[in-house]
Amino acid sequence: MTRMDRVVRNGRVYFDGRLQNVDLWIRDGKVASLGGTHQAEETIDGRGMIVLPGAVDLHVHFRDPGYTHKEDWETGSTSAVAGGVTTVVDQPNTDPPTLDERSYRMKLEIAERRSVVDFCLNGGPGRVKKLAELGAAAIGEIFTYDHGEGDLQRILDETARSGLLPTIHAEDREVIQENTEPLRDMREPELYSLARPNRAEAKAIEMVLRMTDRAHICHLSTSEGLELVRAAKRGGKRVSCEVAPHHLLFTKRDWRRQGTFLKMNPPLRDFRDKDALWDGLRRGDIDAVASDHAPHLPEEKRDDIWDAPPGVPGVETMLPLLLIAVRSNLLSLDRMVDALSRRPAEILGLASKGRIGVGMDADLAIIDPRAASEIKVDRLHSGAEWTPYEGRRALFPKITMIRGEVVYSDDELAARPGFGRKLPGPGRRKMARFGPGEEEE
Repeated sequence: MTRMDRVVRNGRVYFDGRLQNVDLWIRDGKVASLGGTHQAEETIDGRGMIVLPGAVDLHVHFRDPGYTHKEDWETGSTSAVAGGVTTVVDQPNTDPPTLDERSYRMKLEIAERRSVVDFCLNGGPGRVKKLAELGAAAIGEIFTYDHGEGDLQRILDETARSGLLPTIHAEDREVIQENTEPLRDMREPELYSLARPNRAEAKAIEMVLRMTDRAHICHLSTSEGLELVRAAKRGGKRVSCEVAPHHLLFTKRDWRRQGTFLKMNPPLRDFRDKDALWDGLRRGDIDAVASDHAPHLPEEKRDDIWDAPPGVPGVETMLPLLLIAVRSNLLSLDRMVDALSRRPAEILGLASKGRIGVGMDADLAIIDPRAASEIKVDRLHSGAEWTPYEGRRALFPKITMIRGEVVYSDDELAARPGFGRKLPGPGRRKMARFGPGEEEE
């Protein structure tokens, strides 16, 4: 009889595309067996629970270094595991921005000391080749409005040569300028959606897809952008995309209730776009859901519509809100797990993450489906200290496990800062495979 470290007994485990009544056995941080008779040092009672793969959040801004009054790796990663997220991908727009060897190593050292969750680091459009060698997961998000066409083409070409995925924030600078200028003397929050219209996203996506055959579109927000991605996929381009919960759950009508707290880039859209995004997510044309967790303090968000910083927190509420969407028949459980776990891991080539199976990391979100509750900011863990989802129903995990260890249980953090591990990017994986100085044939 094989000796195991832990077993999750009596739960309904999601694997091979469905929930199955099976015991999940863990050894050395991996799923060692699904079913069978073994012995374990520790038993976790999963009776009445569903056991899902932990979510892989492709898009977070943990603000560390440089903006730790908003969030840091400890508060951000605690917020992640409290919401069933077991891997995050942090974006490079910190201070300093992650553009070169020094800034990358600085962020890595901080994350290794403070993160509870496993993580990847994206590099910015700077020393791309060196960032790839250091282990960056991808390049971006690349803000199209920060670059002219020639500069953007150079970045995309260099990213492709380095074997990394370009991740794109698609909004066109000229369209934004043209639509913002006439509105500058007005202060109504809803004007922000007019200043950055659907055409800004569509034009930027069109430009990127002319320049490259491989890209990932961040936080898709419009029906026009979705149609461009669909057409690119049909045409054989290796294009993936993500949608953020706030574009699935809010529309321009919500400006009236929350004002500048709902300022984000790209901005809120109308019901037609929201419906198109849900349809694209259900069909799998939208590959993934990512939180675009972008925390700012309440006093910052209360500022004038043009001066308030864009972004909303969301890493802790993403999975819990989508579980309610599944319960409401807006999305199948299979597609939800695919969009939150399997596809994000595939997009970044994280072979040990994203699904439950023998040999995979035992990254688990264990949920009591009867325990829906209202989202309350005083129960959340982000340094932002507010949420746009206050009062909405959600299903938070009872237990979150990473590599077979309980990191969060019954509303309490059970792991120390520094438990999270850096996951190697494509450049690092290639170096590990072939060795220093060797090349792939």
